Amino acid sequence: MRSPLLVLLLILAALARPAAAQQEFKLDENDRWKELDAPEPGSPAAVVRMAKLALAKGEPKRAHALMDAWLERFPTDPLRAEALLVRADARMALKEEYDALFDLEDIARRYPYSAAFIPALEREFEIARMYAGGLKRKFWGTFRVVNTDDDAQEILIRIQERLPGSALAEKAGMALADFYYDRRDMALAADAYDLFVQNYPRSLLADKARLRLIAAYCSGYKGPEFDAKGLQEASGKLRELQALEPQLAKQIGADAILLRIYESEADKRLTTANWYWQIDDPISAEREIRALVKKYPRSIAAIQALRAVDQVLAKLPESIRKSAPNYAAIRAELLKGARDAATKGPGPETMLEGAIRMEEKLSAEPATTGATAPAPTQTPAPAPAPAPAPAPGGTTP
Repeated sequence: MRSPLLVLLLILAALARPAAAQQEFKLDENDRWKELDAPEPGSPAAVVRMAKLALAKGEPKRAHALMDAWLERFPTDPLRAEALLVRADARMALKEEYDALFDLEDIARRYPYSAAFIPALEREFEIARMYAGGLKRKFWGTFRVVNTDDDAQEILIRIQERLPGSALAEKAGMALADFYYDRRDMALAADAYDLFVQNYPRSLLADKARLRLIAAYCSGYKGPEFDAKGLQEASGKLRELQALEPQLAKQIGADAILLRIYESEADKRLTTANWYWQIDDPISAEREIRALVKKYPRSIAAIQALRAVDQVLAKLPESIRKSAPNYAAIRAELLKGARDAATKGPGPETMLEGAIRMEEKLSAEPATTGATAPAPTQTPAPAPAPAPAPAPGGTTP
């Protein structure tokens, strides 16, 4: 007669075992427990099962030895993919994850339609995360001194190629982007986050990818002497975020960040004008000032340029001076607008706390794109006076 308590204990014991070592039993005609689908003793399946049981009992060395002998003896057996996975698990348990990669890669390349394929990629992802986290490889099986950055990147890329659109590929894509971001490789980080947003726009991590993408573009800008393409990309992504996720954009202070980008782009123009002035090219200097005043009329750089433009005009041919804008009128209008803004008080776009919160949240480096007044050397004319202080009140693009 069956004992309910015994049946319950057997079920609980089976559930407590690892998936790889689960066994199913039923009572036979003599009221004795008999294992279902038990492999024939001595068969290849029985040896694989023994290795799985050894792993479940915490005996990876025994499991590894069994699979070594099995793989050598049965090179074409249908269970070969499963045996390779068991040996890879044994190697990982023995802290030989790099050797395990050879078995996992064998499964991924030769047995893509086997039941071991997805588990093999999951094991590779675990190893890639360890390597991305800083774990080094053993040198000739001794000390861990070999850098694994290249291994981590290659594994994460392969997972996305082999299982596109899957949850595992999504995790690999984010892990790869974070890998570049943590190592301050902002160009590759921006590409990886942008690709993630394109591939997984509905992912729960899509907002994180969008914010990291903006931060990567901003961090890639190294100053007014360098290319400002990253600022332009960041500005476009911020405006896209304002359209798609207005609440999130407000939380991170998108308006304040756009203002900082606006000032930095203007500063870039002023630096270019100053360079032309230093090489005695007043025509090109005036052209840059003209573009600066037209595109960034409310920037601090525009006010600085307007205060020094008279010295540039004095060196221009008469024909060019006549075609130049009325800089005096523009300067007076800007100063009047600055006084009006000071009377009304700063608008929400001038509150930079949002930008600061974003930098803290994303762990970005101190941005060189801050809305600070350019140094005295960044004026288009060699005027001895120091750079003027920022105009009071808020300024908007």
